Amino acid sequence: MARQTFPAILEISLALGFLALGLAGVLSGRTLVREYLYFFAWYPFLLLLDGLLRWRQGESWLLERPRDFLQMGFLSVTVWLVFEACNLVLGNWRYAGIQPHWWLRWPGYALAFATVLPGILLTARVLAGWGAWRGTPGRSRSWTSWQPLFLLLGAVCLVLTLTRPGYAFPLVWGAFFFLLDPINDLWTGNSMTRRWLAGERREIYCLLAAGLICGIWWEMWNYPATARWVYALPILNFGKIFEMPVLGYLGFLPFALEGAVMYNFYQALEERVLTTPGRRRWSYLVQLAFWLIMFTAMDAWTVISYQ
Repeated sequence: MARQTFPAILEISLALGFLALGLAGVLSGRTLVREYLYFFAWYPFLLLLDGLLRWRQGESWLLERPRDFLQMGFLSVTVWLVFEACNLVLGNWRYAGIQPHWWLRWPGYALAFATVLPGILLTARVLAGWGAWRGTPGRSRSWTSWQPLFLLLGAVCLVLTLTRPGYAFPLVWGAFFFLLDPINDLWTGNSMTRRWLAGERREIYCLLAAGLICGIWWEMWNYPATARWVYALPILNFGKIFEMPVLGYLGFLPFALEGAVMYNFYQALEERVLTTPGRRRWSYLVQLAFWLIMFTAMDAWTVISYQ
């Protein structure tokens, strides 16, 4: 463990230095820093989390599993764009002050969205590594026919989200959990619901907490940025903390579970369907095509203005 201490301290020190640089840029009104503040907040945050994990557990996602980490970042863009696609109907958030040149704006989209899944999953791993909810008791429950009910519930949530967005918009933060977790279970026997029924609660608690931590971090750094997102919820749009209405923070908890389930689904897909290099290449090409379609759609319907 001693061999891990210096690299961990170095990662943590570099992360805190970059975060301090971003904060100083905000306080001094630096235009360039405020325009790219998301990157000053999130990439150092990932480095900080990796350092904390290395310090406590002796493992590093960034240095020991760089290929897996990059793949997670790539999938993270796709996962978030699924929610951007839903938002084309919902209109719950829009982007303001975005870079006017598409050849800078589109890579910016990708680099920003690439932090979503790593941020949530690494935060949850750090919480577990530092002992959160260790030894939490959980009663096992017997329920063998939950998969069809969850699939139906997920379909209903998604349909209501897209057809009745005025009041059903919060259901988007649970729809894909209910749709994909049963498939994960049927394909691999590995699902959050099955672990919950078996009395294994710690991972789920850590993910819920990670969602809230990341949500606060997102909103805190979004507030002073010039390139930022703004909310336009049809109801419950009161008691704002930063840009987010206070009840909106509750959505980050199920979103963390949903993101983890979507990541597990892709891993199961690789094991069962994307079993050859050719198939995996096609999956990446399909995802890239989806990125381009969604970047174009965001520019047309979700971005308020360019600087």
